[in-house]
Amino acid sequence: MTEQGFEADCALGIIQSNDQWLCNQIGFALPPDNMQMTAPPYDRSLLDGHYTATVTATATDLSEFMDQLIRPNPSLSQNTDDFSIDNTPSNNNYVAQSDVHTPPQKAPRRDCYERSGDEGGERPHHDHEMRMITLLMECAVQISTENLGEAQNMLLELTQMASPYAASCAERVVAYFAEAMASRIVNSCIGVCSPLLLPYKTILSAFQAFNNLSPFIKFGHFTANQTILEAFHQEERIHIIDLDIMQGLQWPALFHILATRPNGPPQVRMTGLGPSGPVLEETGMQLAGFARRLGMRFEFHPIARRSGDLDPSSVIIPPGRRSGEAVAVHLMRHALYDATGDESNTMRLLEHLGPRVVTLVEQEMGHNCGPFLGRFVGALHYFSTVFDSLGSSWAVDDVGRHRVESGLLAREIANVVAVGGPGRGGEEKVGRWRDELARRGFVQVEMSGNAMAQAQLIVNMFPPALGYSVLHGSDGSLGLGWKGAGLYTASAWTARSSL
Repeated sequence: MTEQGFEADCALGIIQSNDQWLCNQIGFALPPDNMQMTAPPYDRSLLDGHYTATVTATATDLSEFMDQLIRPNPSLSQNTDDFSIDNTPSNNNYVAQSDVHTPPQKAPRRDCYERSGDEGGERPHHDHEMRMITLLMECAVQISTENLGEAQNMLLELTQMASPYAASCAERVVAYFAEAMASRIVNSCIGVCSPLLLPYKTILSAFQAFNNLSPFIKFGHFTANQTILEAFHQEERIHIIDLDIMQGLQWPALFHILATRPNGPPQVRMTGLGPSGPVLEETGMQLAGFARRLGMRFEFHPIARRSGDLDPSSVIIPPGRRSGEAVAVHLMRHALYDATGDESNTMRLLEHLGPRVVTLVEQEMGHNCGPFLGRFVGALHYFSTVFDSLGSSWAVDDVGRHRVESGLLAREIANVVAVGGPGRGGEEKVGRWRDELARRGFVQVEMSGNAMAQAQLIVNMFPPALGYSVLHGSDGSLGLGWKGAGLYTASAWTARSSL
C-alpha cells in the first residue's frame, strides 16, 4: 500500500463541531415530497407458489425486478412462514436528502444490457434474463427443502447460461449466486459450514477499489469520523477501538483534523482488531508514521483476534483503560468474513467497555439471521442493487469494477449464501446491531447536521444522474442509497454509563 493511497481519504475535510456549515451555500435543496418509483404491473408467478411477483415486462434492472418480487401476495397460505424476509431498516422512515428537486433519473447504461456481438448495440429480448432469474429462484427453493440433487441439475444449467464477464448486470449477479449456491450444496453434503478461507490482501485490494468507484465506503468512514470528532470535542486523551480495522484507511482524515485543533492535538491511542497479524502490524506502522508527520502523540495496539473471542470480563484492551481517557468503538459491518465471531459476546464486551460513543455502519441486509430462503432473497435483492449501481457508471470491461465484483461482492455473496445462517457457524449472530444495542440499553445519538452535510458532500462527488442519495432515518441514523433503495446505514450510540 502506497503512502499516497493511504492518505487519499484526507482529500475530504471533516467538519469541526464549532464550524459554521450552511448547507444552502453549496446548493443543498430540500428533498422532494414524492421520491417513489412506480412501474406498470405484469403478473408472473415464481417460487412454486411461495411468492408471487408483480414485475415489469420492460424492467432494465434486476434490482427493480427483485424490489417487486419480494412484495408478498396477501392471498398466500400460512404455510410460507419460513419464507419471511425484511429488507427495510427497522424503525426507520427514510427521507431522501437530494441536491436536486426531482428524483434521480435512470442513468444511461454503459453496455450493461448490450451483448457483445449484437448489431448496433440493440437490447436483447428479456427471455434469457428472466429464465436465469426464475431458474435461480427455483434452485433456491430446492436447496431450502434439501432437494440437493434437483438443485444441482439446475445449477449445471445456470453455469451454462450466466457469466461474470457478461455485459448484462443481471447475468453477472446470477453467475456469482450460482457459484455460491454450488458451494452451499457441497457444504451441506460434507457437513462443513465454517467461514471461507480468503486471501486477505486480495480482499483489501478489492475494498480499496470499491472505495474509489462508489461513495459507499467513504460514506461509512466520514460519517463515523464526524461523529467521533464531535463526541471527543476538547478531549485531551482519546482511545479508538476499531473492531475490524483492515488497512485503517478511515483514520488519517480524522487524525488530520484532530491535529489542527486550536488547543493542540489530543493524545490518541488506537486498538485495532483483525484476522491477520502481519496486516495489523503494517497498518499500525502506517498510522504511526502519519501521526508522527502531524506532530500527534499516538499509540497503536494490534489484536489479531475477533471481538467475540475475547473475554468481556477481563481487561483485554492493552494496557487497560486509562484515567481520563474517552473511548470510542467503531465497526463497519460487512459479509466478507466473520469479523466479530460470537456477536452476543461482542455485545457483552461493549457493555464492559462503556464507550463514550459507538459508531456503527451496517449493510441493509440481514445476512446472519433467518432461514435460508429468506436470506437468499434478501441478499439477491441487496446485491442486485449494488451491481446495478456499479453498472450505471462503469464500463462493462472496467478492471476496477471487475475487481470489486469478483474480489469483494462475490465473496460476500458466497459467505451469505454458502456459510451464513443461524446454527451453521455454531456462533450466535444478530440481524441488525442497531436493534441489539437498543435492547441492551445503549442510547442512540442522532447524527448531527454536520454529519449529514458531510455525507451529502460525498454524494455530490458523483453526478446526480447516477442516483446516489443520502437517506435520513426517523431514528436519527443516516443512510446511503441508490435510486431510493437504502444500502448502508450509519448510526451512533452511547453507553448509559457515559451519559
